[in-house]
Amino acid sequence: MTTRESIVQAADALFYERGFEHTSFADIAEAVQISRGNFYYHFRTKDEILEAVIAARTERTQDMLAQWEAEADGPQERIRLFAEILIRNQTKIMRYGCPVGTLCMELAKLGHGAQDGANAILDLFRTWLRLQFEQMGRKKDADALALHLLVRSQGVATLAQALRDEQFVEQEVAQVMAWVQSCPPAIKRRAR
Repeated sequence: MTTRESIVQAADALFYERGFEHTSFADIAEAVQISRGNFYYHFRTKDEILEAVIAARTERTQDMLAQWEAEADGPQERIRLFAEILIRNQTKIMRYGCPVGTLCMELAKLGHGAQDGANAILDLFRTWLRLQFEQMGRKKDADALALHLLVRSQGVATLAQALRDEQFVEQEVAQVMAWVQSCPPAIKRRAR
């Protein structure tokens, strides 16, 4: 791993755990164990690091969605993989919230210019979920269903952080999957 990659990885973790605003250059340099001079060779501003972190998170999200496409048997199975990310990352989510959602909220509060880049990761999930619902035969309301599921997952992550209750997360994921399975294909109406 290059020094630049190590900086981005450390910043990514610190931004998630402490927040962007509460993470300093010194914090990141200490985590990577490099001098500030060497640090500035790779990144001149914290905003440059943030851009690199958002790019890395975007790439990881794209890779994860592509993997789910390749591995799962159909749209409901792929949506299950999406919902179960709350269980797979439960410990971190209960401690710090959703890495994407918390960054988007923080950047929105700050009125930060990188907010659109962070929001684009949520849009990746929304677009991907919309495709899953379209494949389930729900073309007309696919976007509304995708947005509903994205909102619900963010709500579960937020409450998981507040409640720190593993059973709550598991129950919510089970309810999400029951809801997905209850979304029958839209009935085509015959023209009269």
